Amino acid sequence: MYRRSFLVFALLIFLCFSCGRRAQNEIVEEPVQKYLPYGFDPDTLKVDSLKVRSGETFAVLLSNRGMSARDAYNFTLATDSVFSARKLRAGNAYRAYSAPRDSADSKLQYIVYERDRLSEVVFQCFEPYSAWIVEKPIVKERKYADVTIENSLWVDMTKEGASPLLILSLSDIYAWTVDFFGLQKGDRFQMIYDQSLVDGQVYSIDTVRIAYFIRDNDSLRTYMFDQGDGGNLYWNEKGESMRKSFLKAPLQYSRISSGFSYARRHPITRRVQPHTGVDYAAPKGTPVVSIGDGTVISAKYEGAGGNTVRIRHNSVYTTAYLHLSGYGKGIKAGTRVRQGQTIGYVGSTGRSTGPHLDFRVWKNGSPINPLTMESPPAEPLKAEFMPDFELAKHSLDSLLLLQSK
Repeated sequence: MYRRSFLVFALLIFLCFSCGRRAQNEIVEEPVQKYLPYGFDPDTLKVDSLKVRSGETFAVLLSNRGMSARDAYNFTLATDSVFSARKLRAGNAYRAYSAPRDSADSKLQYIVYERDRLSEVVFQCFEPYSAWIVEKPIVKERKYADVTIENSLWVDMTKEGASPLLILSLSDIYAWTVDFFGLQKGDRFQMIYDQSLVDGQVYSIDTVRIAYFIRDNDSLRTYMFDQGDGGNLYWNEKGESMRKSFLKAPLQYSRISSGFSYARRHPITRRVQPHTGVDYAAPKGTPVVSIGDGTVISAKYEGAGGNTVRIRHNSVYTTAYLHLSGYGKGIKAGTRVRQGQTIGYVGSTGRSTGPHLDFRVWKNGSPINPLTMESPPAEPLKAEFMPDFELAKHSLDSLLLLQSK
């Protein structure tokens, strides 16, 4: 009896060991499933990469890919809740997949349509017809850039491998302190910033962490620090806001075609007369923004000045924006405007030889040169955050120094 019990026990041990070994082997040998974000494996299918042609409807697109009119109609009905055929846009890319690569069959299987830069719509082109949206992965990365002006900020930024989108972030940060229309050869920007990539291309510049603007031996530094009040994020070395009471310029990306002068020869009348403003040459329709908070005094046609918006910012400063092609939404006398708000668009109305903005500033009723106007800083960093700011500042300085080596 003992011998029989021993045999039964030994058999159980063997079976348990065998089952465990087999289960372990099954786990190891289980094939790894390939992750298919589109719901099918595109590598096994034939593909044509195309773009929606001008005037091409969804029905025509499907017909060109071999789908009958009846099937195209049923397909459109079945997928309309996910993507309306009316939203098809000329110029958008799509890929048409037919099955399979080693087959002579060219019947349409799937269409992947690029709805926008962040998402695609996948269409299953056989019954049951269906569609679903695939969000493209966004990759975050931190970058360092060191750009010295040789030609233009745009050209030199691109040459150094940085996205020109970075210029928009820099111009916003330094809008109150650096005249981007007056950058000089040898001016230098150093910065550390975060950006987002989609399909390997820069989608957005998310945050500039630290930036140095260097001219000759002077350095204007700015640091990103959030004190949690939903307000300013950028500060100089002393904890003063990089924001000022006024923007340095009322529009982006143009050139100064005529400066402030009391003895300028007018290009039309040819008479020597004062030009107490700055002319910014820019394409018609370029947005013009208010350089500071204020109240619109008037928005009307003013003869030689054409369509003009005048803004009173406080008891000291008033600005005017001349030769506009039109006014911003809701801009009229009495309207309260915020700094950076669009108040009009570049034009050539009135006495003008071409599209430009004539920008003027008055201080206590007297005209002053907008390019040399000084503006006091906004509210500084709160005192209770200064210790944390100093730590963050030194950390960012060290990081920038490390990257620049």
